Amino acid sequence: MNNTQEQQPVTASLVADNQRLTFLPSYFGTRLMIRGEALVYAWLRRLSKDYDGGYWHYYTLTNGGFYMAPRLTERLRLEVSGNGFEGEMSADAAGIVATLFALGQLAAEIQGTDAADALIDRYHFLREFVDEHAEAGLIFRAID
Repeated sequence: MNNTQEQQPVTASLVADNQRLTFLPSYFGTRLMIRGEALVYAWLRRLSKDYDGGYWHYYTLTNGGFYMAPRLTERLRLEVSGNGFEGEMSADAAGIVATLFALGQLAAEIQGTDAADALIDRYHFLREFVDEHAEAGLIFRAID
């Protein structure tokens, strides 16, 4: 008998407008939701001169993760000075990169707490989703 279970791909679902108010507290926690949201926006501003603000979509992942991405149709050029990455990607992929950087920073700021552990789990849940993303190569190059 084979006990190996087939891994289901992680998929994303756009959060409906009537559920947006509960999204940030659900994934960052009530105490950190403002800081977490601000960090995601700040990271994209830091990484892309093309980004100039706007409306963001929120996504939940089937593995318990999440991410945020700007609602833009044009591609964004990102530069990551820490690893030398320069490349162009969709707004969705850029949002994933910004969310990963924000989760990492916020977890480091509150290290040693249960909230930090939860953020680290969400970071890994999002990385798992990246494996299935059409722009996985670009995203991984940007964050590594």
